[in-house]
Amino acid sequence: MIRVRQVRINIKEKDKLKNKIASILKIKEQDIIVYNIIKESIDSRYKPGIYYVYEVDVSIKDESIINKLHNKDIFISPKEEYEFTPTGNTKLNYNPVVVGSGPAGLFCAYMLSLNGYKPIIIERGEKVEDRVKTVNNFFETGILNPESNVQFGEGGAGTFSDGKLNTMVKDKRNIHKKVFEIFVECGAPKEIMYKNKPHIGTDILRNVIKNLREKIISMGGIFLYNTKLTDLVIKNNKLEEIIVNDNKHIKTNILVLAIGHSARDTFYMLNNYLKMEAKPFAVGVRVQHKQEMISKNQYGDSYKYLEPASYKLTHTCQNGRGVYTFCMCPGGYVVNSSSEEGMLCINGMSESKRDSENANSAVIVTVTPKDFGESPLDGIEYQRTLERSAYKLGNSNIPIQLYKDFKDNKIGNNIGTINPLFKGKYTLTNLRKILPNYISESLIEGITEFDKKIKGFAQDDVIVAGIEARTSSPVRIIRDDLGLSNIEGIYPCGEGAGYAGGITSSAIDGIKTSENIMNKYTFNN
Repeated sequence: MIRVRQVRINIKEKDKLKNKIASILKIKEQDIIVYNIIKESIDSRYKPGIYYVYEVDVSIKDESIINKLHNKDIFISPKEEYEFTPTGNTKLNYNPVVVGSGPAGLFCAYMLSLNGYKPIIIERGEKVEDRVKTVNNFFETGILNPESNVQFGEGGAGTFSDGKLNTMVKDKRNIHKKVFEIFVECGAPKEIMYKNKPHIGTDILRNVIKNLREKIISMGGIFLYNTKLTDLVIKNNKLEEIIVNDNKHIKTNILVLAIGHSARDTFYMLNNYLKMEAKPFAVGVRVQHKQEMISKNQYGDSYKYLEPASYKLTHTCQNGRGVYTFCMCPGGYVVNSSSEEGMLCINGMSESKRDSENANSAVIVTVTPKDFGESPLDGIEYQRTLERSAYKLGNSNIPIQLYKDFKDNKIGNNIGTINPLFKGKYTLTNLRKILPNYISESLIEGITEFDKKIKGFAQDDVIVAGIEARTSSPVRIIRDDLGLSNIEGIYPCGEGAGYAGGITSSAIDGIKTSENIMNKYTFNN
């Protein structure tokens, strides 16, 4: 096939893509046997002329025409497939165990199962169908299940998010493509294979997770729900077995720690055995704007023809701290994502259609061990302090405030033109009471600068909610170049271990971890 790049189509003429490809190749439409979209992005730099920009693979009757066209954007399609063959020869006597069924754990387990390793996947929370009921009950009643919630349970924290799949990971082996192919096989929309900013949506993602589980089971994987890792048995610096739910022993020599960034009790247990370190992360608030305002700013009047617009904004403050938007959810909701009693944190969520009237995004400020302490678990306690204060401030509800009142450091008594969209109850209060001054001042400076890029970003009645403290893991579990911790047989993996930041990067790290295991071990049980 032939790869053709920089195929530009006006957004109103998307149905003329085949004609445009033929024009670039200087052939007739009927000479195109088939074409596949490899990438689709939007060029909105020169409003009102907004274009889709495509990269496509084309099968035509005579591919030798590329020698006549002399165009650097037309060439023979490269081979872009994920390839891996296990080479391990050390026999495993017991099933490998994967802790956590978020994207890192699930994709590690998928690849192990695909190659006959029959992993046991233990998950402290519920399977996704039951988890959804538990979480919806929490939104309605405020009754928290500390073991199964927005953070814990099958699918991980990303199950109650926007299902964003974009990643900054550089990947020359096409592992990300394999991740997307598996998602599509399990029910995700085919468009994720080529969209510049692909997303699934929380509603579709839940069914994808269920289908992925069933595929793993069909290949020999075993799932144990409501099963929490509570201790390790180690002899001569080697893993011998694990203990779950305080009293059940499971023999294994391979343990994949895909525990997620919120498994704080598990981090404390692991700190007795593994080398860990505190790492930087970011904390702040989540803001809500009208989606129409965001889309108009990004696309002008053409927004009516396009999906709800997103944004990504950054600023370096005079105090040297970075402020940036994170996990932006077009057409979404702000959700109570708490996982510990007496503490409160929030996140953003969108369904596949992204059709609510509001956009929301975290606006967060970088913090480092200099702010909270150099010991491995100090970052966790920093998060907990903020979340306890947020819970108390809101009287267990999400504390919110209008941006004008946030700047003025006072409690407001009304809502403006933006309709608050939350999953979970909320209360008007003063968020400045729980944030360190260096965070509040950085947020105000950053939001003021963001308003220069998106007019209206800093308008008075923007809804500010807190606290956003789970942006990434505050801990890194040290591992070597082969993915091993300081204990033989234990493989830290994914976002919780400090090696990923989102669904796709976590899934990629899960696959890489499975490769490390399969390149050392074989399993024939």
